[in-house]
Amino acid sequence: MTHRSRIAQFVHVLSSAAPLAAFASLATPALAQQAPATTPTPSPTPTTAPTTPVAPAETAAPSTPAPATAPERPPVAPAPTVSAATTLPAPIPPPDVEPPKTNPEAPLESNNEPVAVKGKWNPVLYGFVEFDGIHDSTQSFNDLAGNAGISRDGSYGGEHSRMTFGARNSRLGFKLSAPETHQIRATGILEMDFLGNQPPTATEAQYFTNPTFRIRHFALKIEDPYVDLLIGQYWQLFGWQSYFHPNTVEIQGVPGQIYSRSPQFRLSHMFKTDPVNVEIAVAASRPPQRNSGIPDGQAGLRFMINDWKGVHTAGATGTAVDALAVGVSAVGRHFRVAEFAASPKTGVEKNSGGISVDALIPVIPATMENRSNGLTLNGSFVTGSGIADLYTGLTGGVTFPALPNPGMTTPAPTYTPDVDPGLVTFDSNGNLHPINWQSYMVGLQYYLPPSGKFWISGNYSHMKSSNAADYVSDKTKVFTKSDWADGNIFWDATGPLRFGVEYAYFHQTYADDKAAKNHRVQFSAFYIF
Repeated sequence: MTHRSRIAQFVHVLSSAAPLAAFASLATPALAQQAPATTPTPSPTPTTAPTTPVAPAETAAPSTPAPATAPERPPVAPAPTVSAATTLPAPIPPPDVEPPKTNPEAPLESNNEPVAVKGKWNPVLYGFVEFDGIHDSTQSFNDLAGNAGISRDGSYGGEHSRMTFGARNSRLGFKLSAPETHQIRATGILEMDFLGNQPPTATEAQYFTNPTFRIRHFALKIEDPYVDLLIGQYWQLFGWQSYFHPNTVEIQGVPGQIYSRSPQFRLSHMFKTDPVNVEIAVAASRPPQRNSGIPDGQAGLRFMINDWKGVHTAGATGTAVDALAVGVSAVGRHFRVAEFAASPKTGVEKNSGGISVDALIPVIPATMENRSNGLTLNGSFVTGSGIADLYTGLTGGVTFPALPNPGMTTPAPTYTPDVDPGLVTFDSNGNLHPINWQSYMVGLQYYLPPSGKFWISGNYSHMKSSNAADYVSDKTKVFTKSDWADGNIFWDATGPLRFGVEYAYFHQTYADDKAAKNHRVQFSAFYIF
């Protein structure tokens, strides 16, 4: 056969129905191999024929015979059909997901339950993934507002809003528990988040999309029947943190809240009885000024009623059943600041301190198995001087004054302080003064029937300083009063999934009696593990 006749035959085959028949003959053997051995139920015969009958594929073959090399096709088995009466397997229900056993807000105090992590010393992985969408009516705050100053009315920042998306508050922790030996139990904890300090040259995109990984808690705890020892960075004993923390969607610490962690050496003991537990503790903590040469001294006493317990969520993720408790704690500290001179020769010393009284009251007791109708009240009162660092980002705008320059020399002499701002300052005569602060906070959280998976909470705080404005010349830069209130709605969608919405109102009064305000709306989503 010539080359041209072969091309003509090939075109004729493509234009016929043979390719359909060939495709059917190739596909049906595979289907026949997968079909069950039982005789399939025949499809019902239609009572009305279609308007245009379709010829079977076999009758559409062309008159030209197939090439001699074409393989024979086995007979085609009819495809199986499924009758209406066929019973399909029921879908597998999703497993019930229990909430995490390790409280992210109090990991060393939690009853840990191991998850799928391999390693020595019974490792527990815990934490949460968090997304925050925040709208502020002013350009005053980052995602973490803390106690930063609010932009005043009339300024550009005070008249324009801000929208923030972030995930920096996501948290990752590991808790390690060695086997008990001679009635001694050792626990270690490593906890990190992404709220670390950024360089001042970081762009906005770098700040939120490439945040700094930082230490939250790195500590070990040794427990025996007589005394417990905690060494490392953990919650400060002052305020008995985090037992009395409020429930809020907002990233803590919020205005007026004692919220701080620090390297420390702590001794404590819990006297346990059936009705009441009493805990006493003392701690040596990192001083706010290392040049003082003396650590902070802290002490606390806490009473807990064991038969009166309720559901309490600390922060946004730390849900647990806590006993009614009242705590009293105190801090004493020492400052030794270089004298108020361009070239200091001596130091100026001053002592300061504070006291905190805290309470947690389950007004309507509840359990984790039945949170419905649970109502819990928390409250805190704090007063002290030189304690601004125990709040989050609090300075009040207080700085050190400029050095006198009677000779009008150029450049003017400058003073370089060796202590963080907001704790102490000098007056015009070179006398050192700790800054006084007093605050109180009250919060309420109610778990709605029937399941308690929805709940609402509200908080209010007030703080003031009696001397923050006494040692500054520009009264527009220092605020002396702060009020904050918020309302929250939470929903536990599943075991690990939690959603929250918050409205918060910030109000500050400056030393010139002018007020500054900010309105915040925040949506947050959490995956708690």
